[in-house]
Amino acid sequence: MASSIAAIQAALHAQSDAAGIDAWLFYDFRGSDALAYRVLGLPQAELTRRWFYLVPASGHPRALVSAVEPEALADLPGERIVYRTWQDLHDGLRGLLRGCRRVAMQYSPNNAIPYVSRVDAGTVELVRSCGVELVSSADLMQRCEAVWSPAQYASHCRAARGLRQTVDDTFAHIAAAINAGTQSTELGAQAFMLDSFARAGLLTSKPPIVAVDSHSANPHYQPEPATNAAIRRGSFVLIDLWAKEPGGVYADITWTGYAGESVPDEYANVFAVVRAARDAAVMLVSEAARSQRSLCGADVDEAARSVIRRAGYGDYFVHRTGHSIGVEVHGNGANIDGFESPDHRRLIPGTCFSIEPGIYLPGRFGVRSEVDVYLSERDAEVTGMPAQTAVVPLLAPKMRVA
Repeated sequence: MASSIAAIQAALHAQSDAAGIDAWLFYDFRGSDALAYRVLGLPQAELTRRWFYLVPASGHPRALVSAVEPEALADLPGERIVYRTWQDLHDGLRGLLRGCRRVAMQYSPNNAIPYVSRVDAGTVELVRSCGVELVSSADLMQRCEAVWSPAQYASHCRAARGLRQTVDDTFAHIAAAINAGTQSTELGAQAFMLDSFARAGLLTSKPPIVAVDSHSANPHYQPEPATNAAIRRGSFVLIDLWAKEPGGVYADITWTGYAGESVPDEYANVFAVVRAARDAAVMLVSEAARSQRSLCGADVDEAARSVIRRAGYGDYFVHRTGHSIGVEVHGNGANIDGFESPDHRRLIPGTCFSIEPGIYLPGRFGVRSEVDVYLSERDAEVTGMPAQTAVVPLLAPKMRVA
């Protein structure tokens, strides 16, 4: 666990220049904060009493645990204070925080970053009553949770290649079914994609999205037996797929196709706006990385959103531009968001996020184009290339996904 503590203290030192944070205070009650266990390098335990663990920017950590579960946090270094009564708990917490002025916890003012908002309001009040200023651990969490190792980056790239192959194979599968007169369906295409994941050794948190025609206007549509649409000649098809290797990190992409020889203008024109928005966001990130200029998620969201707004579709872009990607498909780093939440966390090297603007026309169709962007020290890489440049005509004589 020493390596976990060292990483936490390195993150605190990286933040302290700007924020002056004295310590990171971890807290859990009955599994309320899975992130705490992950950052501390602990297996998720079935504990029934509250515990606190303070990691100072410098010096030795300290733990506060219940007499009912005195072995809680036994694998972590540092002094251990044992409480019995609620009065002991309050006194112990004051002792734990002695000497601290500003302390970070899994808390987000106004719940702006819900991914990190794991501490209940009462505990926030209790900690503040000890005379410390409480700040959000959102940026610290990003440094400890969202920065990839070289092995994770390599795993992501392999997963991204597997997803790209699945896109090609799925579109070919749909075309073959239509040409053979046997017709595919949303659930049939979804099952094909899951088989493709299995062949590639990939896992997913839930089945991919296959959305046909008006279903594609629902950003998080999932086919069910009652809604399962046929994919016919003339159908517009959106597929959104995410997967990872066992123990790896996710890749996540979205493509669109048209079951015909050439794509009608109504689809092609909306896709062109979405592609321009996607590319504007990617370009902003790339230019900032190369010039060592700081960006936050909300900045990039606005770069994409402004393109769609100028094209007259602003009311039909109904979600954030992207999300952090990690061991969970929606990770705990900065999201590309100034719409659903004001994410002002800085984008930092070693992290990955999706760029996925969309236009959703109710009752008609929806277009989304999603790529993953990995941020290195001096550049930004779109993984899983090539990215989609136009709606794919699935029945074109020499259909090629591009």
